[in-house]
Amino acid sequence: MAQNPYQSGIPHKPGTGWIKSVSYLMDEQFRLPGTRFRFGIDPIINLFPVLGDFTGFLISAGMLLAVARNGASSKLVALMSINILVDSIIGPIPVIGNIFDFYFKSNTRNLKLMQEYFVQGKHQGSGKNTIIIALIILVLILGLLIYGLIELSAWILSWF
Repeated sequence: MAQNPYQSGIPHKPGTGWIKSVSYLMDEQFRLPGTRFRFGIDPIINLFPVLGDFTGFLISAGMLLAVARNGASSKLVALMSINILVDSIIGPIPVIGNIFDFYFKSNTRNLKLMQEYFVQGKHQGSGKNTIIIALIILVLILGLLIYGLIELSAWILSWF
């Protein structure tokens, strides 16, 4: 896998030429002066609750759809979907989600997965196992969120 997914290309596939530049714009466009830390417009637009998260999701989903239309394996689609899902679940959480967006960079992760698939031939085959594991993790996360909500509600009610 290439260290920087923006320096190596992916074979030209119809309808995918925009993915690399949009991914760069979303995750790596700007550099914090005096550091090597890069970020894109994704964490900036996510400062607008709901609208920013929804916009980022639509852009990521568009990339996923373009790859799926070009015959990507179900495993690649599942792996990319998990990155989008993680970003969509954690991103909307106030403060934590904003910080998370600066570091997780789901579009860059998905670009790397695409390059591994199209250039190196990785991530071939069925994504059933990946989807099953993702669903188990999601159920666990949902359980933790419900537990946290119950505890938070009990704590708030204890004040009255």
